Amino acid sequence: MSLAIGIDVGGTKLLGGVVDDEGRVIARLRRETPREGGKALTHLVAELVNQLQKDVKEEISKIGLSAAGFVSADCERMLAATNIAGWTGVNLAEELEPLIGSRIIVENDANAACWGEYRYGAGRNSRNMIFFILGTGMGGALIVDGQLFRGAHGTAAEFGHMRVNANGPLCGCGARGCFEQYCAGPALMRHVEEAIAAAPERAFELLRYGDGTLEGLTGRHVSAAAQAGDRIATTAFKLTGEWLGFGLASLVVILDPDLIVLGGGVSEAGEILAAPARESLARNASFSGHSLPNIVTAQMGNDAGLVGVADLARG
Repeated sequence: MSLAIGIDVGGTKLLGGVVDDEGRVIARLRRETPREGGKALTHLVAELVNQLQKDVKEEISKIGLSAAGFVSADCERMLAATNIAGWTGVNLAEELEPLIGSRIIVENDANAACWGEYRYGAGRNSRNMIFFILGTGMGGALIVDGQLFRGAHGTAAEFGHMRVNANGPLCGCGARGCFEQYCAGPALMRHVEEAIAAAPERAFELLRYGDGTLEGLTGRHVSAAAQAGDRIATTAFKLTGEWLGFGLASLVVILDPDLIVLGGGVSEAGEILAAPARESLARNASFSGHSLPNIVTAQMGNDAGLVGVADLARG
């Protein structure tokens, strides 16, 4: 049995696990991400790695770390750390090696989660797969002929910043009308607000899922309401799915995947999101009659990133 360690670093928490070669997490740890980031976070990563090795009573040399942001093509340096202070430009492989006694590979969080789903989750039978994380923003990753596609500089598959509307909302990246402005968590909530504005008399039942106010409503509330059949919530997911299918129509004609996997909090609505996305893709796809990929939701949840990066560390 080949063991590897995966560490998944987020803006608020670190997840660490020892993963076997069948994708099972046999030991795990969780810590809060230090707000100051930088050296404090690097030392906490080393602490988790060393503790996991003690927990399984085995020295493990295959170690991977995933984090949000741009990662160098050699999988060593954080070029830009999206939600982590003090890591931009840091060569984590060099900084961590003397602390853990082994070389570590560094990977973008969406790439790591994609690889986890491809190897052990929803993408097990795929060879060419598009993967999305639909959360606060839209993360993306791509499998081409069974390999993770990183691009020339390690920054490929940033699907969230593909422009789908030249006159659309201003995105945090500085461009207008980016894909994530229509399909990520904030977009879902905007669609909810628009549906409430159009039919305020229907808002009461939905708002009960939170604290009774629009401000107290979260994406998880909307998902739960949609599962229960709330009309405003299902309308918001339908619109989100329609935009998702619209953008996918362009990606499919370029990449010709055999599968599209949706992960992240927005995807937890399951078929309430996936079904309108399929319909929209079929309606907007070029070349009538062309074989289209299936759209499914991810299976591995929060373990996808740490399992995926552990497996990538095996080489």
